[in-house]
Amino acid sequence: MPSEDSEYDTPRRVRMPDDEWDAFLDAAKQVHPDGRSPRGPVLREFIRWYLRRPGAKLPERPPAGPWSTPPK
Repeated sequence: MPSEDSEYDTPRRVRMPDDEWDAFLDAAKQVHPDGRSPRGPVLREFIRWYLRRPGAKLPERPPAGPWSTPPK
């Protein structure tokens, strides 16, 4: 099984509007500024919490920023 930050994780597809996916990247960079895919750790933390895995917690949220306002 690959490690949490392994570059060998199997790629997954997530469908969401571009404006949300791009804003999610900007927000995730605030919490996870390093690494090639800052969205990955947030999604993994959320999924573990959602599945009620022992010790899992909701991912840390960044402070409000430009990503907090929906596009017009």
